[in-house]
Amino acid sequence: MQSNVRPDQQHYVAPIEETPLVAIDSVKADGKPSNLWRDAWKDVRKRPMFWISSAMILLVVIVALFPGLFTQVLPNNDCQLSNSNGGPTEGHPLGFTRQGCDIYSRIIHGTSTSLSVGIIVTVLVATLGIVFGAFAGFYGGWLDSVLSRVGDIFFSIPYILAAVVIMSVFSQYASVWVIALAIGIFAWPATARVLRAEILRVKNADFVMASTALGVSQFRILLRHVLPNSIAPVIVITTISLASAIVAEATLSFLGVGLPSNIMSWGNDISQAQNDLRTAPQVLILPSIALSVTVLSFIMLGEVVRDALDPKARAQR
Repeated sequence: MQSNVRPDQQHYVAPIEETPLVAIDSVKADGKPSNLWRDAWKDVRKRPMFWISSAMILLVVIVALFPGLFTQVLPNNDCQLSNSNGGPTEGHPLGFTRQGCDIYSRIIHGTSTSLSVGIIVTVLVATLGIVFGAFAGFYGGWLDSVLSRVGDIFFSIPYILAAVVIMSVFSQYASVWVIALAIGIFAWPATARVLRAEILRVKNADFVMASTALGVSQFRILLRHVLPNSIAPVIVITTISLASAIVAEATLSFLGVGLPSNIMSWGNDISQAQNDLRTAPQVLILPSIALSVTVLSFIMLGEVVRDALDPKARAQR
């Protein structure tokens, strides 16, 4: 084989001083590997909406846990009919209800009830949705058919309507736990559907096939590999479902089939104040604002988390 290079041809090699290595030639071996959660955290901490919604949610949680830090007025025991629908006075910045109770105190003490219902419903929805969605999507076959049909049956029933029926039947046992169970039992199918679809996508990945080839049991693969890589959409739905649960509790209480009137909640206050909308609108508007701000906080947080966990959405910003 003949060479194309002439014997008298010289090759020029630039000195190393003139061609130093640049950043593109170097590799960072000590850096932490990137993953979905680390990239999501880098994204959300740069967005003002995340910090605003987190601060609002933190404030709501503190109010719910420690109402005594914000008011020393008892919501029911310090009521005087002489203050009926009265305006703001010293020590009572938001005025009084028809029964002469302090509106500000009732809003503060009602926070724990509304938030408790939301948290219980969210835990129940997430638990049922993860169990049904994970087993249906991962194992497939007859188990998928049975669990999916059960989910379709519950999905076809509006959970507000179902909760109204349940609370009407068990009205004498009405409590935070009963109303949370009435809402949560019928609100989980959406979570199960989303998780099932995500697991169907993840279970065909190469790392799942590698784990199967190594002899890892199917249940362990589901818990350690498939579920952690499929849980991101569930977190988003869970955040938003907490806001929906708070609204559902207020709706049931407004309709008169929710919590008893002796239990402090925003829904009860809104229900009792609807007749005073013309004469004393603040009695209805102020608890409604507290409810709206809380729900808006969780919805904002859910929107931010959803965008952060979606690589396509991050790339478009």
